Amino acid sequence: MSTIQTYAWDAAEHLETKEDITAYLEAALEDGDANLVVAALGDVARSEGMNHIALETGLGRESLHQALSMEGNPDFSTVLKVLQALGLRFQVIPIA
Repeated sequence: MSTIQTYAWDAAEHLETKEDITAYLEAALEDGDANLVVAALGDVARSEGMNHIALETGLGRESLHQALSMEGNPDFSTVLKVLQALGLRFQVIPIA
């Protein structure tokens, strides 16, 4: 029997445009799992460069990595700073 070689899939490598990023974050938000949303925001931050996001937010790179992981629990202010550094914002719309 032959072996199949697999590779780890990293969403950050596939988020190339603002449209990709927006769709990815919207899908995570629709899921309703807060941990998934935070991890997705972490993927987006890595796609843009965590060092860049750290500089823009004034937060440490290592603390951002930890806060924006599946196990992370960032302050809401951190989430807002990261979104602003990414050139994004929340939009509230009524549920149909």
